[in-house]
Amino acid sequence: MASTDAAATQPLPHSARRRRNLPAAAAFGWVASGWRDLWHSPLPSLGYGLMVFVASAVIVWGLFHLEFDYILFPALAGFMVVGPLVAIGLYQKSRDIEDGRPVSLGRMIFVDAASGGQVWFAGAILCLLMLVWMRAAVIIYALFFGLRGFPGIRHIAAMLLTTPEGWGMLVVGSAVGGLFAAFSFAISTFAVPMLLDQRMDAFTAMGTSISLVWNNLPVMIAWGVIVLALFVLSVASGLLGLIIVFPLLGHATWHSYRAIA
Repeated sequence: MASTDAAATQPLPHSARRRRNLPAAAAFGWVASGWRDLWHSPLPSLGYGLMVFVASAVIVWGLFHLEFDYILFPALAGFMVVGPLVAIGLYQKSRDIEDGRPVSLGRMIFVDAASGGQVWFAGAILCLLMLVWMRAAVIIYALFFGLRGFPGIRHIAAMLLTTPEGWGMLVVGSAVGGLFAAFSFAISTFAVPMLLDQRMDAFTAMGTSISLVWNNLPVMIAWGVIVLALFVLSVASGLLGLIIVFPLLGHATWHSYRAIA
C-alpha cells in the first residue's frame, strides 16, 4: 500500500501533464473551488474586487469625460486580456490557502512571484496586446464608416443593426475580436499563475499555456464560456458585479491551473 501511495504522489511525466482529458463539466468544479477560496477569509478577496471595481469605474468615467467613449467596448474586451495579470493577487491567496499560510490583503497586493520580474514582462505583453486590439477596433470602424463621427453609446445599436455597414462591421469585428480573444486567452490563462508559482521566463510560460489550452480544448472552451458569461453579467450590473465575480474567477483560475498544469 505504501508503494501505491508513493506512486500516486509522484509528479506526472511531462507529456502526461499536457493532456488531462478532463470533461467540460470540470470547469464548474473550478468555479466551486474558487467560491470556497473567496469565502475563506473573504474580506481580502472582496477588498480586492472592490479595488478592481473602483479602478474600472474610474476608467469608464474617464473615457466618457474625455469623449473617448468610442473605445469603450474595445476597452471592456481588452479588460479580459489583462484580467489574468490583474488577478495575480487572488492566485496568491489561493496558493496561501493551499500552503496553510495566513491570508492578507497586503500579501495579495505585494506579490512575491517565483519568476520575479518575468511576470511583469508578461503583463507588459498583455497590455500591448490590449492596445493593439483597441487600435484594430478603431481601424475596423473607420473601414466601414469612414470619417463619420461616433454617434454615442445611445445611438450605436441603431447604427449597427439598421445599416449594411453596421452589419458588416459586426461580422468583421466579431471575427477579429474572436481571434484576439482566443489568442489572449490561450497565452495568459495559465501563464500568469505559472509565473507566480514557478521560476521560468515569460515566453516559456506563454508557450506552455497555449499548449495546455490546445490539448485540453473541451474543458477550456467551457471555462472560457463561464468567464465570458460572468463578465457580461458584471458589465450588465454597472460593473458592481466585479466586486464578487472578479475574485471568484481569479480563485477559480488558480484551481484550473492546478488541475491542468
